[in-house]
Amino acid sequence: MCLLFFVSAMLALAGCEAEPSAEGVETAVASAPSAVPPANTTLTTPVSNPIESPVPTLSSHPSSDGPRVKTVDIEADPSFASVEQSLIARYASVSPTKWGERVPGVKTRLHTKDKVIALTFDACGGKEGSGYDEKLIQYLIQEQIPATLFINARWIAANPSTFQVLASNPLFEIENHGTEHRPLSVTGKPAYGIAGTKNVKEVIHEMNDNADQIEKLTGKRPLFFRSGTAFYDEVAVSIAHDLEFELAGYSVLGDAGATYNTEQVYNAISKAPSGSIVLAHMNHPEKDTAEGVIKAIPQLRKLGYNFVQLAARELIE
Repeated sequence: MCLLFFVSAMLALAGCEAEPSAEGVETAVASAPSAVPPANTTLTTPVSNPIESPVPTLSSHPSSDGPRVKTVDIEADPSFASVEQSLIARYASVSPTKWGERVPGVKTRLHTKDKVIALTFDACGGKEGSGYDEKLIQYLIQEQIPATLFINARWIAANPSTFQVLASNPLFEIENHGTEHRPLSVTGKPAYGIAGTKNVKEVIHEMNDNADQIEKLTGKRPLFFRSGTAFYDEVAVSIAHDLEFELAGYSVLGDAGATYNTEQVYNAISKAPSGSIVLAHMNHPEKDTAEGVIKAIPQLRKLGYNFVQLAARELIE
């Protein structure tokens, strides 16, 4: 198991910039009490409706692997600047004690008694992660299988027309995989060799800049956010909730950062229990994710499972 974890993690780093690579990677540092300020802490400016107060999106950002990420220019909103400063002040002296994929506040399953599964596919972007698995997507379309696509800003920049085609198809729910594909941390804590956001301001912009871009391009603001590597600290989780983002983790590791072979993908997905959120990837056409998914879907259907988008069900931890 340890060898599989190490090999998968290294391959993930080379390919999709470090998605989780084995089932037991989750983990939180200590079970110390949360250092997040109490819910009754009053902000200088309420964060009741970030949709009406979008964060200003910069015209470009340095990505985690070097090239700059071009995004849609959105005029700065003074009201959001006030919200941002309020959040920075609120969390300035708060230190996180937890770190991992299963930090409280990260939703990992569907709340349901029905035989349903949510297939989610990440598009991470970057030098090694901006491909498009057309075979996978065309199979989902052909079989009319709904799915949730978590898209990073760098992938959108590399595939603008494909993004628009996907966003216009009601089979696909478009959600937010971040601006620079970073773990969500207020201290710069890394995961799989990828440096996390290093302060409150970077946490805010990692979520909001790409959300603004997706909203600008599609007319619909993403509800769910999944960080690069799916790692969080509990302070970043609290900031996400302040900004009304729901954090979508996973319960089934479908392709381990697109490092699994066909049989491994098939075994992971075909054995998913009811209510599972499956995490896999749509940005590595050269890998075996599509073949594994194509093999698993008929088996799940034979067992009576249906497929849903995340927004169709309540999510639980």
